[in-house]
Amino acid sequence: MKTNMMESVLKPKKRIFVSLTLGSAFLGALFIYLCWRVALPGLAQINKTLPMLFGSVGIVVALGLLAAVCAIVLAILGFPIIKTFYFWAWKAVNMLFPFAIGLGRIFNIPRQRIEQSFIEVSNHLVRQHKIKVPASRIMILTPHCIQLDTCVHKITRNIENCRQCGGCSVGALLGLSHKYGIHVGVATGGTLARQMVKQIRPKAIIAVACERDLTSGIQDVFPLPVIGVLNERPFGPCFNTRVDINKVEAAILDFLDTEEADGSKTKAKQ
Repeated sequence: MKTNMMESVLKPKKRIFVSLTLGSAFLGALFIYLCWRVALPGLAQINKTLPMLFGSVGIVVALGLLAAVCAIVLAILGFPIIKTFYFWAWKAVNMLFPFAIGLGRIFNIPRQRIEQSFIEVSNHLVRQHKIKVPASRIMILTPHCIQLDTCVHKITRNIENCRQCGGCSVGALLGLSHKYGIHVGVATGGTLARQMVKQIRPKAIIAVACERDLTSGIQDVFPLPVIGVLNERPFGPCFNTRVDINKVEAAILDFLDTEEADGSKTKAKQ
């Protein structure tokens, strides 16, 4: 009970990212209007129709940015959103992300908190879509700092080299791989991670990383669904990090097509 209360207190708030993104959209709309006002005399001199044309384009862009954030808010609240519109809305929100970070600096909100809020929003929306895929198309992707630094067994190319000694979280991740029949990749960097994703071609990813890497990774692979699990850093960043295996397993179950798995077991028995 005490643990649950602590988690709820420490859990990042979705409203941080949503509020900053909405603020960025409003500022973007204001900026577009000011640019149009400044350019108005020159546009009128070139052609009388140009002010109306550029003004119309500006209104469409401004309303599009505001509508995108509002659509994400409605999706978070549980309202059904057309899939195509949701896709473009999330693209627009990703585009506004750097501006949300800048706005956060003005209000003295640490970048890490904004990224945590972004990951929480993204995870919520992915889970809300109730995406179900076969175990063979699910992939866990984690950085190499999850491995104990003194371990002599190299696992970045083949995680099966792990001896599952319990010294780090790699053995438990490998255990989940064997239990559910899913892929696990340990990458030394973004390039290798992209190669692994390209090679395995998963339909859903459970990514374990720090705030910065999770945020950029989720944005890079969109619209591929990703559930991000923040790593634990008892020794500081990028060194002997760990992960809550229960959270990873919960994410697997969120994606796992249990009906197909049960069907495969039935056929195997027959």
